Amino acid sequence: MGSLAETTRSGPGRLLIAVYGIFALAASARSGVQLATRFGDAPLAYLLSALAAAVYVVATLALAGVAPRRVAYLACGVELAGVVLVGAASLLLPGAFPDATVWSDFGRGYGFVPLALPVLGLLWLRHTDRVAAGDRAA
Repeated sequence: MGSLAETTRSGPGRLLIAVYGIFALAASARSGVQLATRFGDAPLAYLLSALAAAVYVVATLALAGVAPRRVAYLACGVELAGVVLVGAASLLLPGAFPDATVWSDFGRGYGFVPLALPVLGLLWLRHTDRVAAGDRAA
């Protein structure tokens, strides 16, 4: 079937990588503007947005096969943990988040895509691991 990187870039993987790429660009631009122009207004929220942007960039590259596969697993895991932790914190401690992050309220401002994306990424990685293992066994 080809390399494991080719497997992650095929079929639904292409859409997954495209969505990650869009989020990488959007979160990077948003956090860049926020950090440059309004850092004092909500430093925690803006730094978390920058972290989210970095995670999206790493996940995009790793899912595209530019970085090792374990980096893709790590990026998706960090993203899922971030969405859950920041999502819960933004609901429980709203005063700590005077402005929203990508992960606030579990990604509600983005249609909950930030919550679904790492789950889909992890499932896709697991699926392509199984496909590759089947190819090696054949």
